[in-house]
Amino acid sequence: MRRRAALAATVLSTLGWAAAARTAQAAAPYAGPLFDAHLHYNEEAFAPYPIADAFARMQRSGVQAIVANSRPNDGTKQLADAAAKAAAAGITVVPFVRLYRNRDDYTGWFKDESIHTMVLNELERGTAAGPYRGLGEFHLYDSANANAPIARKLMQLARQRDLVVLAHVDDAAIDLLMAHAPETRLIWAHTGIGGASVARVKELLQRYPSLYGELSYRPGLTGADGLLSPEWAALFAEYPLRFMIGSDTWINARWSDYEALMAQYRHWLGALPAAGAQRIAWANAAGLFGVAMPR
Repeated sequence: MRRRAALAATVLSTLGWAAAARTAQAAAPYAGPLFDAHLHYNEEAFAPYPIADAFARMQRSGVQAIVANSRPNDGTKQLADAAAKAAAAGITVVPFVRLYRNRDDYTGWFKDESIHTMVLNELERGTAAGPYRGLGEFHLYDSANANAPIARKLMQLARQRDLVVLAHVDDAAIDLLMAHAPETRLIWAHTGIGGASVARVKELLQRYPSLYGELSYRPGLTGADGLLSPEWAALFAEYPLRFMIGSDTWINARWSDYEALMAQYRHWLGALPAAGAQRIAWANAAGLFGVAMPR
């Protein structure tokens, strides 16, 4: 009897999320804090979007914490070094070591021992905002390269040092990476930008309790009206602690559109139950990194 009651409650909760996602078109946008869990401040952004301007865009968007990862890592260190500007804007910087010194590193990092050395050196130095908290974002355009030596070493390093990994990979690579270091906390950039089915995403979430989904660029997430699709709303209802948002400012156009990108999130978050919206917008990422709720 208890099992049937629990199942009925789960079904009702899921239906409630899905119904809210599609019927609350007139709902007010989500108004709480945002945690941008996928932000780049790459070298081409330095001149057109100086640090003060970058923080101002975040502040106007209600973003109060970021995962900073940049090519090269100088961009992340600039954000971390600007403690006064970050504090004035009310933004917490969570720094990650990115594996890229230049664009050439995107396609060969997984077999380049100098990348492993660079990561170790960066972790030793840390940042003005404190120690690095994770590794990535990194890309694997061929999932088989998840078994390459540096990919294996860095997954094991993340597990040993309790670092979070941010990986732009397909669903097959998730299985390969997690096999190197089970229980590593891994944020799946875009929750599979190649369009892994919702059923496959659910399968991986079930298999790996330390797997999280970041939602930028995710195909099929929203409809033409900008509201969440019913199948994604149902998945969020079933796994409310496992998703977070990100801007993915990988090109300068994303910086130009930063406030619009955050407004798009607020639009569909506003149509969800308030507690669920707050988890995806803020609490899931904040809990992962121990960032306090803004006052």
